[in-house]
Amino acid sequence: MYFSRIRLRRGVSPREIAKLTGMNGYKVHQLVWNLFADHPDRRRDFTYRYESVGGWPSFYTVSSREPVDAVGLWEMQAKEYSPHLRTGQRLGFSLRVNPVRTRHDANGKQQRHDVVMEEKMKRRNMGDDIDLPEIVQEQGYLWLAKRSASQGFNVSAANVRVDGYQQHRFFKGKGNKPVTFSTLDFNGVLIVSEPDVFVENTLFGGFGPAKAFGCGLMLVRKI
Repeated sequence: MYFSRIRLRRGVSPREIAKLTGMNGYKVHQLVWNLFADHPDRRRDFTYRYESVGGWPSFYTVSSREPVDAVGLWEMQAKEYSPHLRTGQRLGFSLRVNPVRTRHDANGKQQRHDVVMEEKMKRRNMGDDIDLPEIVQEQGYLWLAKRSASQGFNVSAANVRVDGYQQHRFFKGKGNKPVTFSTLDFNGVLIVSEPDVFVENTLFGGFGPAKAFGCGLMLVRKI
């Protein structure tokens, strides 16, 4: 596997910068995909995270292949990525996710529910006060904690900050239905419980849904 940091190269024209900084989520998806699309039938084998650094687009990627810049827009630093971790090891982490719960409706069809909006509507219907930062922290942490054990790590509420709730809506093209999803950002400390599972499922595979749109890549550091 490879971990890559990808930034616009120096000398890119103002026209190209303006084009890139105005991208919606699908355009970002296409831009990253172009770095890995070496074959028309290639399936996605990478996760990524998009950041705007000083207004310039930057990416982190984890992939089974090195990215290739065919158009000369990017400075890319790729290195082999094979973390060696131990049970009980503490790591600082940063993670962006699409926080949804999957339930079945009366017809047995799967439906995804945004955990923040679901709790917000629940409190509104009960006449309770709506404190959005509190809901984001509480529901975001519960969502992460419920899934962490199967992904090879554990977290505690005192060591996780949840914020950055955003709702995204964009179109893939004319005539298509809009793509809608939400994101949360997590920052904190985790404890590795199953090193092999954590590396394979979380660091390499990504965490949660909407990976095609920049969710699920976990950045970690030793502490």
